[in-house]
Amino acid sequence: MADPKGFLKIKRNQGKKRPPQNRIHDFKEHQIDLSKVEIKEQASRCMDCGVPFCMSNCSLGNHIPDFNNSLYKTRPKEALASLLATNNFPEFTGRVCPAPCESSCVLGLVDNPVTIKNNELNIIEQGFQEGYVHAQLPSLKTGKKVCIVGSGPAGLACAQQLNKAGHEVTIYEKADTPGGLLSWGIPEYKLPSAIVKRRIDLLKDEGIKFVLNCELGRDVNLNDLKTNADAVVLCLGAEVPNDLNLPGRNSKGIYFAMEFLSSQRNTLRNKWLLEEKNLNAKNKNVIVIGGGDTGSDCIGTAIRQGARSVSNFEILPKMPNYRSDNNPWPQDKRTYKISSSMEENIALKGLFEYQILTQRFLSNESNFLTGVETIHASKDEKTRKIWPCDLLLIAIGYSKPMNYETLKKYNLKLGASGLVALDPTTKMTSLEGVFAAGDCSFGQSLVVTAIAEGRDTASCVDKWLMKKESLLPRPSSNC
Repeated sequence: MADPKGFLKIKRNQGKKRPPQNRIHDFKEHQIDLSKVEIKEQASRCMDCGVPFCMSNCSLGNHIPDFNNSLYKTRPKEALASLLATNNFPEFTGRVCPAPCESSCVLGLVDNPVTIKNNELNIIEQGFQEGYVHAQLPSLKTGKKVCIVGSGPAGLACAQQLNKAGHEVTIYEKADTPGGLLSWGIPEYKLPSAIVKRRIDLLKDEGIKFVLNCELGRDVNLNDLKTNADAVVLCLGAEVPNDLNLPGRNSKGIYFAMEFLSSQRNTLRNKWLLEEKNLNAKNKNVIVIGGGDTGSDCIGTAIRQGARSVSNFEILPKMPNYRSDNNPWPQDKRTYKISSSMEENIALKGLFEYQILTQRFLSNESNFLTGVETIHASKDEKTRKIWPCDLLLIAIGYSKPMNYETLKKYNLKLGASGLVALDPTTKMTSLEGVFAAGDCSFGQSLVVTAIAEGRDTASCVDKWLMKKESLLPRPSSNC
């Protein structure tokens, strides 16, 4: 490393955020950029640790010490090349990844870890700003055609890798905008739509084709895709939400998180007619059930829409502030973290309740939701309580592809949970020439994991098509 003692001289600096009381009035990004000098200083904190455990906790196996070293030495093109060697879309992961790599940073044993996530984002954004991120055109054409169903992070990564190998790639997307979860499920203030569009446009320039408003089983048949292509890759995601089948569940005003988040994305695109006015949180008492990232996104979105109050219920106990004995380094740190949306709700005196069990939903004579009855996980009757609520959002995870019933009709083997079954070594499903990647086969995961899945499957597809070992690298870390 250029400065093996940089960590002794420089303290961790993630940069400042716009104050909660200011940012809740818009959907703009809240992070304030560091200066180039500060970015270089943060890169210098990457110590000469010998064994970079950070890489082992990255699904992509990013060469973190390498790009930090290049960033410190002010070699931006070199840093970018190192980053893009393992990560197709650093502009996405640099914004929405929870950075498990930082939990495994060796420096984190004695000090605050290196700002790996921020460094990654600064490298790719500098590349875009200075014009040396450009379309990666294949050097040869194989004559092979691949159809990819789904344009989320797994589908896009798989497509770009296969395109690099010289195959003709077409992506089929059921929505009218590519990106999947990136475009519809993540709030604008975390991942601006312009950032996603910038990458989609680049993929188009590379020769990847997109067919929009085209859903498997409705507009296109899997058998037809198999006939017209040499290989098919299913990247359908896991969109079926887990539900709460409780008394009063049919009350008006109860929605799944993704219905709410996607409606806000539509609003920002001026496409939403607000026929279902209940999907807007303005002047409503909102309760979000589920304490994960999706629940947090619902909190931030409801606040920006002008909710009267926002409360968050979580069935699990509150995480500890420090690592417990059964969660040692370099495991992913399971400690209490405050997201940007939680910061905003705390500033507005919003409630966060832990170990809460929802019992039933209350409604008026017109079946509109009016309240939620809960009890503490201890089942102590003294803790039973009714909370006023006009809008309830369920954010308790996802289980399987939305069109899993359609997949059965094609005699595609599914696991007991409804996920696509495949050979973990070849990534091929029970149908010859049909592969899968991402959440539809792996299960609900992170954007970084989906990208790794897409890269892994692309390598397997290329090997199968060309009948020889693929030059496309497989992620060096387990997905």
